[in-house]
Amino acid sequence: MTRFLSASLQAKEPFFQAGLKRLESANGHPKTDIRVSTEVIHASHDKLRQLGLDPKDTTPLELYHVLQSKVAADDVRLTRTLQTHAATHVSAEGNVVEGMIHILKELPDSKRCFAIRQSVMRAILKKQPPKKAMKKLGYRSVDSMLKHETPVSLLAAAWLTEGTQWQQKLLDQYKKLKPSDFENRSMSITQLSFKKWSDLAEDVVSQKKHNVLSFKELGALVFLPLPSHVPAGAVTVSLSLALHELNEIRASSTFLKLCQVRPDFGVIVRSVAADEAKLSSQLLDQPVPWHLVQRYYARLSQHFREAVFEPHVQLEDMTWHPIEQTLSAIEPSMAFWHQSAHLGVLHNHKPVSLNIVDVALNYCNRVPFERRITQHFQKSLWHELLLRYLQHKSVEQSVLRELQPTFATELAIA
Repeated sequence: MTRFLSASLQAKEPFFQAGLKRLESANGHPKTDIRVSTEVIHASHDKLRQLGLDPKDTTPLELYHVLQSKVAADDVRLTRTLQTHAATHVSAEGNVVEGMIHILKELPDSKRCFAIRQSVMRAILKKQPPKKAMKKLGYRSVDSMLKHETPVSLLAAAWLTEGTQWQQKLLDQYKKLKPSDFENRSMSITQLSFKKWSDLAEDVVSQKKHNVLSFKELGALVFLPLPSHVPAGAVTVSLSLALHELNEIRASSTFLKLCQVRPDFGVIVRSVAADEAKLSSQLLDQPVPWHLVQRYYARLSQHFREAVFEPHVQLEDMTWHPIEQTLSAIEPSMAFWHQSAHLGVLHNHKPVSLNIVDVALNYCNRVPFERRITQHFQKSLWHELLLRYLQHKSVEQSVLRELQPTFATELAIA
């Protein structure tokens, strides 16, 4: 069964198996890897049956094409639902992006976050002005631009026009930030609707097959306008990634709240903005993303210890909303994708992914079976495995020790 995990994850051997052996040994050999492998295989076979396929008599190529057909039909229904929602609640045109934004704002999940103050972000942009964006927007002075545009829209515009050198200089400004430069506020979910961005947006969407920009440090999600001819499947990819980024914003917010007492707070802000928050562990070969710790406590709230995380973080901060579950709440026909993010079927030591983002990207890009995209499934499977091991106190303690040494002591006493 460990071979199933190794092949599915395309793991480097013998390091992967050595790491699992170390985890198993540290936790009294609970055979977590075997349990996860068995569950994934059985759950994947159940999904095949839901598609009307016989797991014993279906080739991986047949499954691949059936999944493509499934996501194609779902994408059409989802697009229609979003257009109808927009026409009912936003504008008569029924713009699909307006439908996405309105639905995301109406979702019952928490939209609170810990983010850089608007005034502070304006000051940063004044020190590091995005001159290419300023020219594109038709402003002659930085002050005028900062007066008439929000920091979020300016940052999004800059990210589309400025080069990597400007981006790195902006991120370096974050190293000077202090906890007092942040505030608790609602997330920002907006659309860049300027007509002058339409050509640039069309290039971005055509290349990446989605129209979403995320700025975790600002608690902001920005949608680019979709081109007149939307690539088939792109609506599903865009909404799925938007839901993922909302989860990432929540997790980054929690992590930054916890790090308020750290002397290197600004450096942490930069790392979170540039990539993602990660914690090392003596029992694991690679860092653990903080959002995995957040998912762990969201899934197993009874393990949350107020004495460890409060006063900065409460249990209600530890939220994580499964993408597929939210998608089906928006469009009920997508219920098939529930709990499928980490599911897949092996073929010649390479998986066929049942992860909706992989399937939709394969469909968008007309990817042939031999070159199929699987990375979202692989990442989800790896995270599912780590979530199971986090349930063992030695692993949980090892991960939290880096965040604050006293955490490990308090966990041991509790």
